[in-house]
Amino acid sequence: MGRVTVKSFGLLVLLLLVGPCAADPGRPGPAGARGPTGVPAGCRGSVPYAAGAGGYASYRIPAAVRTRAGTVLAFAEGRRSGAGDTGAIDIVVRRSEDGGCTWGPPAVAADGRGDTRGNPAPVVDPRSGDVVLLSSYNGAEATERRILRGEVPAARGRRVFVQRSSDDGRTFSAPREITARVKKPGWRWYATGPGHALALTRGPHAGRLVVPADHSAAPPAGSADTGEEPRYYGAHALLSDDGGRTWSLGLVDDTYDGFVNANETAVAQLPDGRLYFSSRDQMGTSPGNRADATSGDGGRSLDRPFAPQHALDRVPVVQGGLLYVGGRDGLLLFSAPSVPTAREEPALWSSGDGGRTFTKALTVDRRKAGYSDLVPLDAATVGLLYETGTRSPYETVEFRRIPSATLTGTAR
Repeated sequence: MGRVTVKSFGLLVLLLLVGPCAADPGRPGPAGARGPTGVPAGCRGSVPYAAGAGGYASYRIPAAVRTRAGTVLAFAEGRRSGAGDTGAIDIVVRRSEDGGCTWGPPAVAADGRGDTRGNPAPVVDPRSGDVVLLSSYNGAEATERRILRGEVPAARGRRVFVQRSSDDGRTFSAPREITARVKKPGWRWYATGPGHALALTRGPHAGRLVVPADHSAAPPAGSADTGEEPRYYGAHALLSDDGGRTWSLGLVDDTYDGFVNANETAVAQLPDGRLYFSSRDQMGTSPGNRADATSGDGGRSLDRPFAPQHALDRVPVVQGGLLYVGGRDGLLLFSAPSVPTAREEPALWSSGDGGRTFTKALTVDRRKAGYSDLVPLDAATVGLLYETGTRSPYETVEFRRIPSATLTGTAR
């Protein structure tokens, strides 16, 4: 694969956004002395992306990973003309070597060249330490509605690509297409993640990379083909057992019954080796807006179809972040807005029983909020990368450092 040097956005953006650590993620303040871990004293968060900076009207769809060297990589879609899902969109990335308090210069990981590259799903390959980045592509003119209707030629429709970085996220290889290996004939919409993917750490499939994704299928022959019925949405997974060099299609949720319409999906590995999947229910008739499922064979199949997750009934229709932290007695964490009818009040939930139940553990703040991702920082801290703002959820993508100890009690 050819090598693409990550491109700097310029000195002005660096001065505006690298900035010092923020005592409050919405109001950056001066950095103090650094503690023993290299994190500035008093650091609670930062603002890696702000709408209008760096030549982008909006930044959306965050994803985060921590590399083998301890660097935090914050990915997002850089949308040139607005917050909409279609048009000229690049995948951008920033690096932090102090746990998300300050950031290096923003850079382009996947250049849309006027088209749409998005839905970043990064993962660190445990064998090589390389950062593997999955993403989706479509032509700038191809709206989701037109793709759902089957009106877009395959070359301009949703396609799937992989890249890798062997230098701690400083440069990424050119996007390499894997669509034919992971997209079934007849599927129309397709989205990787969004949010970080998963490297399995235990069990017979240790080392496997699992990328949660979703798709839409064409209605059966002879039925009315409006292409707009959400009942044909489903989740699936992409699998690689060689560090992201080759890929195959794993589990496919193809019930299409309209009760649960699994859509944007996140995954975590539980202490017993099972995979827990949490999905946005896209306009299903079931109560609530979240669904879940498990896999006992490393993502090849589901133990049961996706079913409503009633413990997360307060979550609106939105993507959510998922992360397991700690050992056998650790916690499964979930992040999302917490107002059922609006994208507001970002919050975290925790589960001590493998996702059977969840308890709201923390309300981050009372502002508007959208998509999010969770990343482990150290034994005592997790990071939350999330869309937020005062008038709109899409004014900034912010990073919040959260002590794990605050996630074991009830919401505050």
